[in-house]
Amino acid sequence: MTRVACIGECMIELREETDGRLSRGYGGDTFNTAAYLARLGTQTDYITALGDDSWSDELIAAWNAEGVGTQRVLRLPGRLPGLYIIQTDPKGERRFSYWRETAAARLLFQAPEAQDIIEAIGGYDLVYLSGISLSLYGESGRERLFDVLGDARSKGRRVAFDTNFRPRGWPDLDTARAAFRQTFECADIFLASTEDLDLLFGSNGAEELLTFSDRAEIVLKYPDLTCRVLSQGEDIVVPGKPAEDVVDTTAAGDSFAAAYLNARLCGESPQSAAAAGHGLAGQVVRYRGAIIPREAMP
Repeated sequence: MTRVACIGECMIELREETDGRLSRGYGGDTFNTAAYLARLGTQTDYITALGDDSWSDELIAAWNAEGVGTQRVLRLPGRLPGLYIIQTDPKGERRFSYWRETAAARLLFQAPEAQDIIEAIGGYDLVYLSGISLSLYGESGRERLFDVLGDARSKGRRVAFDTNFRPRGWPDLDTARAAFRQTFECADIFLASTEDLDLLFGSNGAEELLTFSDRAEIVLKYPDLTCRVLSQGEDIVVPGKPAEDVVDTTAAGDSFAAAYLNARLCGESPQSAAAAGHGLAGQVVRYRGAIIPREAMP
């Protein structure tokens, strides 16, 4: 069976309800993708670091309940998971507030205790990470990560990268651009928002990525929900359909990535995979929070 490793951070989520109360859950872009991959039947492990506290214990239990493997989760004594609060406007758009600067996940590629976990990454068929993953680790951590990705590819493994660029996670644009460009060099599948690319590289930012279309599979997502896929010489446009009753756009892109990758890993065409991505994302935005009820899965 194909095995996927998702690298990043999952945090405690506090979500403001319409009456002002806060409800508790969990989420993080690459974990959201991992959870939906697992629900779709792909064997998926999450690669991250947590503390040795009760909140971290709850996260581990919740991930296991979702069918996401946790054997590659590093537990660091005295550390805590990150926290974020979501406020959602009447149109379903979100505003995030984060408490994550001292989160355990940031130390994954620096902690000596992580050596076995890091070495195991090269054994997965597909390694998935995002722009937010890159922002976690700092300069030395990212260099270690790039070494790991290079080692995985040298063994015939594939790397999938979702751009997910969030400026607040970076000290400056130059640092972010350098990290993204280095990741472009060592990824095989790109899931990219044109808005992310324009924000990072300026107008026509997609051109920065399209230079890799001769060797990589590129999925470009546009603001009008159109999806363009470039793969093995093909250039396909797959239109999306605006979802009805949008409640919360959290994890729309993460769930799209999961459905797309799952379909491709199952041998489906890029066009069919993009349609699957649109279908799952369109369902996810009809519910509050990152992870929708299991019975709501399409």
